[in-house]
Amino acid sequence: MQGLYLVTDRGLCGQKSMEDVVLQAVKGGVSCVQLREKDISTRLFVSEAQRIKKSLEPYRIPLIINDRLDVALACGADGVHIGQDDMPYAIARQLLGPKAIIGLSVETWADVEESQKLDVNYIGVSPVFETPTKTDTKDAWGLAGLAKIKAFSRHPLVAIGGLNESNIRETIAAGADCVAVVSAICAAPDPEAAAHKLGCIIKTALLTR
Repeated sequence: MQGLYLVTDRGLCGQKSMEDVVLQAVKGGVSCVQLREKDISTRLFVSEAQRIKKSLEPYRIPLIINDRLDVALACGADGVHIGQDDMPYAIARQLLGPKAIIGLSVETWADVEESQKLDVNYIGVSPVFETPTKTDTKDAWGLAGLAKIKAFSRHPLVAIGGLNESNIRETIAAGADCVAVVSAICAAPDPEAAAHKLGCIIKTALLTR
């Protein structure tokens, strides 16, 4: 898992449709899309996920579903991202199979230590910085916390939380392999241009790390 990772937020898309924002972001260079829906029905979530999965196929960009294994199975998603209060990893792996991408959020050092025992595809370091889009998490890790996890963990690190063009370079330097953004793309007037700019910063930072 490396590069730019889009996490969707319907409320931040404004007048733009979620599907349009996703497609623009993909054209701009995102390497992974996580569909996150907290406030719509399961029926609408599945329908939306099926449409987005189909639109991503020509680009070979994986679709990850946030939290909802039922939705992931229903739409044939490439994987799920789970938090500490969601479906246990072992059950998620059993249901989705060995090829599925499964990411796990880590919010405390105990979470990081526990993740070492699990064959997750990546861990989401959440949040790196304080952010209004994630209000149900513990204290921010900061760059020092991110670096500590990088030195300890055997898994790729996806950093999320308050990330934008002003702090991505230092986040990569501290150990992130992949950077997940929400508002930096969803709320951008031009999601494609925003994704392209962020992607270029990430590529450069990874090459010079």
